[in-house]
Amino acid sequence: MLCPLCKEEIIDGAIKCKHCGGMLNDLSGNSPTAPLTSKPCPYCREQIHPEALKCKFCGAMLNQPMPQGVMPQSMGQQPMYHGGSAEYDVLYPGSYAMARVKLKHGQMIKAESDAMVAMSPTVDVQGKMEGGVLGALGRKFLTGESAFFQTLTASRGDGEVLLAPSTPGDVQILELNGSNFFYVQKEGFLAGDATLNIETASQGIIKGLLSGEGIFIQRISGVGKLVVSSFGAIHKLTLAPNEMMVVDNAHLVAWSGSVSYEVVRASKGIMDTLTSGEGLVCNVRGPGEMYIQSRNKGSFGNWIAQFLPKSSG
Repeated sequence: MLCPLCKEEIIDGAIKCKHCGGMLNDLSGNSPTAPLTSKPCPYCREQIHPEALKCKFCGAMLNQPMPQGVMPQSMGQQPMYHGGSAEYDVLYPGSYAMARVKLKHGQMIKAESDAMVAMSPTVDVQGKMEGGVLGALGRKFLTGESAFFQTLTASRGDGEVLLAPSTPGDVQILELNGSNFFYVQKEGFLAGDATLNIETASQGIIKGLLSGEGIFIQRISGVGKLVVSSFGAIHKLTLAPNEMMVVDNAHLVAWSGSVSYEVVRASKGIMDTLTSGEGLVCNVRGPGEMYIQSRNKGSFGNWIAQFLPKSSG
């Protein structure tokens, strides 16, 4: 069957579309079984089903009036969207990195709530619930992230946006091509193209409780650029098939979906565990990419705590 909103193929009985994120259990009526042709989305210009009510790429609702200042492309008009990914680069890489995104007229990106540092007057910022109400609530209560994203749209011409994470650390730009995806730690997502899908994924009870990241993490897929942030510098590990690496679980930032891992005790003996300072680690196996951070938030918090006044009561 096809999703009643974006008209893309989905599994019979699904209550959420994997393409546009729309919730289907509140919709009624039959969906067509095959697309007839295609049309460009008036927002992002990607080709979509001609009867789609929601764009599977940028998430725009097509049965609602366009925001003020945004006009669809038509014959003889200036194109409002130039296609492709926005232009990303990293300023001041290292402990206090910042991402710069250059947008063509009509391009839109999504970012973590409160990530915007500065933007051109041609850019509009709005709050958006990714994946609808249920998706936003899942993101809030299952991963601890904000229920809302920022959407930043160059509505009145080309523009520029500066984005930064809330903690000191580095910023890395990753590429998604539609066939790959990444798992990202809590607070690891900073920004990305509007074409990306951000979902809540379970890593299992045992891994969740032991890894320190929680049972639920972020799964990011789609086509476009993804910007992740860390606490400290980011180091990339590229693992060949069956190549293994042992990574302290508190240093994980992001890893490709092809990577497998298990959480184990760092040392064989209890005494070694107590004296080495290393508790649990991740045995990581390729193929795939892993991005790790050079600093540990928990260890840094413990170091700060020793200088705080102790309560006498």
